[in-house]
Amino acid sequence: MNYQQTIEYLYSRLPMFSKVGGAALKTGLNNIRSLCSTLGNPETQFHTIHIAGTNGKGSTSHMLSAILQQAGYKTGLYTSPHLYDFRERIRVNGRMIPENTVTDFVQRIQPEIPRIDPSFFEVTVAMAFEHFAAEKVDIAIIETGMGGRLDSTNIITPLLSIITNISFDHMQFLGNTLSLIAAEKAGIIKPGIPVIISETQAETTLVFRETAAQQQAAIYFADQHFRITANVPDMETLQLTVQETQTGETRSYTLDLPGHYQQKNLPGVLQAVQLLRLQGWRISEAQLTAALRQVKRLTGMGGRWEVIGRQPYVVLDVAHNEAGIRMLLEQLSRMPYKKLHVVTGFVKDKDVPASLALLPTDAVYYFTKAQIPRAMDELQLLELGGQAGLKGSAYPNVPEAYAAASAKAEADDLILVCGSFFIVGDMPRQERD
Repeated sequence: MNYQQTIEYLYSRLPMFSKVGGAALKTGLNNIRSLCSTLGNPETQFHTIHIAGTNGKGSTSHMLSAILQQAGYKTGLYTSPHLYDFRERIRVNGRMIPENTVTDFVQRIQPEIPRIDPSFFEVTVAMAFEHFAAEKVDIAIIETGMGGRLDSTNIITPLLSIITNISFDHMQFLGNTLSLIAAEKAGIIKPGIPVIISETQAETTLVFRETAAQQQAAIYFADQHFRITANVPDMETLQLTVQETQTGETRSYTLDLPGHYQQKNLPGVLQAVQLLRLQGWRISEAQLTAALRQVKRLTGMGGRWEVIGRQPYVVLDVAHNEAGIRMLLEQLSRMPYKKLHVVTGFVKDKDVPASLALLPTDAVYYFTKAQIPRAMDELQLLELGGQAGLKGSAYPNVPEAYAAASAKAEADDLILVCGSFFIVGDMPRQERD
């Protein structure tokens, strides 16, 4: 098989949660352990940092990867889902896994697939672990897919674990209260391994403290150690002033990730850097500052308040649940524009009415769907949008919806493309490049 045939095989042969939903979900760690065993347990051959959470885990993963790269360490990065290219999920120093490596891996494990019956995600995780081992990375940042306790990535023993924001998402699998969701995320806390909680939340604090105590793991609530005292957002950068509460020392950082919501993620990143330094990793303040200015360039990160056009501004954001949309709206409230145009679509297993109810009624909407089975039909979305007081039209795909928004928007307007990873990923190639 060539690369394209290999990817088509993965998509067609293996159940993929992000495209088909719960039918693809494989619970338990037996499959990933079996896969990794046949590969010689590559996950034991490099250092790792494990990151879980509802929102913010992707940004946190990319920021830490950028910092470690800037400090001179060969750094692996595993994230999901991808936006445009499958290979985005597996990177070393920002470079995507080569096509021939993907093809070779799949050909070698093909005989094991009928026996193990793994999911798409399980195969991808095993691929990442083997690639990082083969590349002899110094460290790899590993982002969970969903949850934590039963997530395929949870067979690693990391240097430290990070849990970002906890909010309502995937409730049918993780539970319908924040404490139940937090308990699943807390499953990544390992015996004796320090855990960082990026954001202190009343509903989840006790869950994390109890789990950490059971595992005899030191726990750090990062926003209590690193306090954001000022923020200066603009369309393409975010300047944050941070005070370390223990010393009173204040520093300013400029992020090339301009989303206002990054102020929830930065304390966790800074706490991680502090703990890594205590473990002997050499990361200077100059390297830290430089990395945060160029996270996108160093890691290839996209889709988090990503500006791809000006006059009018065109912004891509993968916010796809209630909490993410609230943070996105807070960002919008700080930005100057005349009229807002929103290209949006959702997957049908989310609480779509709750998300639509948050959106501003004075915007123009271009309701659409990504080209995946999970996508909500655009006409159904138009109807739900109308019930929420949102005015607009329906389009069968993202390129047509975006073209309509571009034709209508004036130079001082803002076009926002959001709703799911797949809406952003379906943007026309020439617009993204």
